[in-house]
Amino acid sequence: MLLPDPEPRVVHNLLISVDDHLIEPPDMFEGRLPAKFADRAPVLIDHQGVPAWKLEDKILPNFGLNAVAGRPPEEWNDEPRRWDEMRKGCWQIDARIADMDLNGVYASVCFPSRVAGFGGARFSEMHDKELGLACARAWNDWHLEEWARPYPDRIIPLQVPWLRDPEIAASEVRANAERGFKTVTFLDNPAALGLPPIWDHYWEPFLRACEETKTVISIHIGASGLSLSEFRVEDLDSARMGAIATATTLVVGINAAVTWIYGGVCTKFPGLKITLAESGAGWVPALLDRLEYMQGHAGAAFAKAWADKDVSPAETLLRNFWFCAFDDYAAIAQRSRIGPENILMEVDYPHGDGTWPDSQEHIARLLDGCTDAEKAAMTHLNAAALFRHPLPPTA
Repeated sequence: MLLPDPEPRVVHNLLISVDDHLIEPPDMFEGRLPAKFADRAPVLIDHQGVPAWKLEDKILPNFGLNAVAGRPPEEWNDEPRRWDEMRKGCWQIDARIADMDLNGVYASVCFPSRVAGFGGARFSEMHDKELGLACARAWNDWHLEEWARPYPDRIIPLQVPWLRDPEIAASEVRANAERGFKTVTFLDNPAALGLPPIWDHYWEPFLRACEETKTVISIHIGASGLSLSEFRVEDLDSARMGAIATATTLVVGINAAVTWIYGGVCTKFPGLKITLAESGAGWVPALLDRLEYMQGHAGAAFAKAWADKDVSPAETLLRNFWFCAFDDYAAIAQRSRIGPENILMEVDYPHGDGTWPDSQEHIARLLDGCTDAEKAAMTHLNAAALFRHPLPPTA
């Protein structure tokens, strides 16, 4: 059941959300692949009575918590959903802008969903590399032409990467930067999907292209899968598994940041700009403490792990990473330690974790006690500068 449209919310702050999602529409790939792939394009099929994407031999059903905005909370679950059970704002751009207006959101970064995966890995996993690359390009073409271009002031263009050839990946980033893309979704831990680890030379062309084009690397929790390896997951129902994975999302952010830092990625490419979506920011002060203690207390032991004499690991964390928040009261309380300039806001429409349609009131409570300058920085100025996105004249 879809609830009636809510009344437009009072706007307390100009708001840019750096973590929302689009649900790929059924016709996304129509007419967007080379003719030789027309009969092998990703397509929707009926799978056990529900729609599912078919990519070669892989079946990917939709799942409920991916698109619950506008539904009663008692109906939130992980069952597959049909498009007619979702708000049109999940997959139709005019309706999305209307939902952003209801919620008081000025601009949005929209991650992929089921058919691409949060980090775009599904296309790179296809058996036919040429077909997979064509699908990645088709997704990007659709995102730019159908999703971002109709409302250039409201949507910040995000591309999916090609993961199986770093030179092609780099050329795609450069070409997409020329077309207007400002960010690329990526994996927190490529090795989890059988790819080289992020510190491997394999990724250097891609990372260099991101640095040189100022393309922000947007990492979303779950892009590499959420590890529950310490649990006997076969003994847990899906609700318990989901609760464990959701409650530990901050661990994904910590692991990604530390791996990228000590793996030397940010030392080799100091101009990289990386966001960590939906992994929070409350852990940042604790990690800063740990990094600083390690450098001062056991510096000799880690001399080989950290050879940069000009910038410490803690300084690198605050130089290269931006942290995304929607419920991080601990982070806001310690904003002076993190730096208000390093904190971004997220709405996470249309997910179960999201705050639509009450994001304005939710964020006003979160930022209660902050100065006007701090509120402006965290709600829109940081994101506008990071993604090089224009603000309205009255901002």
